[in-house]
Amino acid sequence: MKDPKHPADTETLETTTDELARGTVFAGRYEIIEELGGGGMGKVYRVDDRKLKQEIAVKLIKPEIAKDKETVERFRNELKSARMIAHKNVCRMFDMGESKETHFITMEYVRGEDLKSMIRMSGQLGTGTAISIARQICEGLSEAHRHGVVHRDLKSSNIMIDKAGTARIMDFGIARSLKGKGITGAGVIIGTPEYMSPEQVEGKEADQRSDIYSLGIILYEMLTGRVPFEGDTPFTVGVKQKSEPPPDPASLNPGIPDALGALILKCLEKDKGRRYQSADEIKAELERVKEGLPATATTLSAKKAPTSKEITVTVSLKKWVVPVVAAAVLIAAGIGIRQLVLSKSGGPPIAGKPTIAVLPFEDRNPQEGSADLCRETMIGIYDKLTRLGKFDVKSRFLVKEYENSDKGPLAIGRELGVSYVLVGSMYIGGGKFSANVELLNAGDGSRVWNRTIPGKFGDILSVQGEVAEEIVARLNMELSPEEKDVLQQRPTESSEAFRKYAIGRGFYAKRTPKDVRMAVEYFEQAIGLDPDYALAYSGLADAYSSLDDARARDAASRALALDDKLAEAHTSLANIKLGFDWDWEGAELGFKRALALDPNYAIARHWHGRLLTMLGRYDEAIAEMERARELDPTDVTINRNLGLTYLYAGQVDRAVGQLLETLKMDPDFPLTKQSLTLAYIRKSMLREILELYDHDDTSQMVQLAHVLELARQDREKAVEVFEEYRGDLVGFNIAVAYALLGEREKVFSNLERAYEDHDWNMEFLKVFPIFEEYHSDPRFQALLKKMQLD
Repeated sequence: MKDPKHPADTETLETTTDELARGTVFAGRYEIIEELGGGGMGKVYRVDDRKLKQEIAVKLIKPEIAKDKETVERFRNELKSARMIAHKNVCRMFDMGESKETHFITMEYVRGEDLKSMIRMSGQLGTGTAISIARQICEGLSEAHRHGVVHRDLKSSNIMIDKAGTARIMDFGIARSLKGKGITGAGVIIGTPEYMSPEQVEGKEADQRSDIYSLGIILYEMLTGRVPFEGDTPFTVGVKQKSEPPPDPASLNPGIPDALGALILKCLEKDKGRRYQSADEIKAELERVKEGLPATATTLSAKKAPTSKEITVTVSLKKWVVPVVAAAVLIAAGIGIRQLVLSKSGGPPIAGKPTIAVLPFEDRNPQEGSADLCRETMIGIYDKLTRLGKFDVKSRFLVKEYENSDKGPLAIGRELGVSYVLVGSMYIGGGKFSANVELLNAGDGSRVWNRTIPGKFGDILSVQGEVAEEIVARLNMELSPEEKDVLQQRPTESSEAFRKYAIGRGFYAKRTPKDVRMAVEYFEQAIGLDPDYALAYSGLADAYSSLDDARARDAASRALALDDKLAEAHTSLANIKLGFDWDWEGAELGFKRALALDPNYAIARHWHGRLLTMLGRYDEAIAEMERARELDPTDVTINRNLGLTYLYAGQVDRAVGQLLETLKMDPDFPLTKQSLTLAYIRKSMLREILELYDHDDTSQMVQLAHVLELARQDREKAVEVFEEYRGDLVGFNIAVAYALLGEREKVFSNLERAYEDHDWNMEFLKVFPIFEEYHSDPRFQALLKKMQLD
């Protein structure tokens, strides 16, 4: 029997392609294990060197680069020098080869994670961690520069952190060999604009001080989560590198020590004569900075709030009261947003169960709706494996992050900590489909199973069950008759209904009101083709919930009547009980039922956390919100609402830290600013409030702010002016405004109206900070009792 890890000679690859399939043999010697990534030079693969019997990395050089003989010769000469570098912080370069006109470079394979990915996952690294990594980079650079080798393309993605925590510099001796000057040449990017020194941008000769400039950018990125210069095109970034001063890193992370901020800015001097002149200089300075760090310096922290005297001198009431009031009136709306945000879910492995990740399927023939069908086919496989209960399946929301990733499936599997990875691709067109599916062992890279499933489009739903059955069989699992039924069940017998549903989910994921309405149309079309299609009703319930449409209840109820094991439908119905019915007990039972079916469903965690916050059960709420963030760390709404939960629980410092991090994720998301404003009010950090807002704002909130300013001199006049212009503010928000104006009776009359009108902001009456001084009033207690929030 043929060993799947060692293809026959007829499978040996001798081609100029830069797309190498796993298991094939390149250049008669290197068996492809997985693709590691790619960049301006070409793609990189982890391979088994059959001659040396060890794993190494092979980088294929793009044909447009390698076609020039002078360029190839420069590569060879540079590698001669690069091979002389033998240092623990430098990845070894081996040789350059050629196979059937394809040029390639061999190098040491480093197991670990690149620094760019670490930063992306963490947002910012701790000061101590960043200094440690930078010191190691300095050591590697110092050794290379001693041999006369300059990197010229140093960047965070070229720094690997191995399993021992050692930083390793990759790709030495490559960037210098590229032909051309400046940031482009013959259509090829020379270097990486975000990390290039000004002299490189200008096409001038680079020396070790160019690497020092790039190291400064890497330090900046580690500590702030972003590079100092960004733009839409390489040219735009290059212009900034030459002409614009970098933003002070401390403005993005106030926890950066002054000495470290100064070190970074010195590395980023435009004139290379004003930078540090050697890597050893920087290392020595880093050691001095580390010695001066306090014990808490490795954690992110805000600078000391200004004193009342400082605020009085520098900030007028007219300037800071605007954002204060805007936040106060709208703060409740933020945590009560009725858009269900699709989340990426993960979680710790379940003891005794194989762990598996079903990665996004590739669309090999893009056309209208085909990407949606690929996605829903993958989700269908995920759902079947989840329902069996025999696997710890990484949630489809978490793996969605890798949809357009350059990382290979095994690298992704290691990041996710799973035993197996399922990868697939689909070709859909001409009334037919073809699905290529492969199950890989993430530990040793071996292929457990692979298959091509062709068929007519009408049979496309068969893919879900067939793949799930094969996975179970290949892992030698036994199934009960009931479990076999789970795998054989189809969500619908209509392939066209499945297509309509898939397209509807694609529109719903965009979340704009227009797209959600389009989703409603497609879900309704799917139901018209199959009135018993439970998933289509669940999708319709989600869309109606996003539109605040009461028809969501009927859709969710119908979905559950057809299939009571849909976690999505239980979540939708629980949210309806929460928002429309104020049935806290019923809502909690619904969320718990959803989480029993899918513990990694981040939406259910998020909305359950919202309910617990409203009820003042803060310890439980924080745990649930933090779990939701763990499952979907990139979701802005979850991150923002976690910050609010900290705030309502009285953990103001944690709230500020969390909301600052959320603001970095999406600076234009207004509800984060409003929440942060409320937190700053609690800490009297008025200067920070001022910095959040555009002072040219002419919204209704700004007008209200002027009213509050007037109230400091003439409260009665301020109330009169407010009542003249208050416009469409009603119920709860009017009560908030009157609370700020000190109009106690009008606070209660408007809260009563909000209760009668079923204003959904009333859900947060018990925990909303503006009303704290009213808690002892019997009328407030009566309202809480009527809402069963007492």
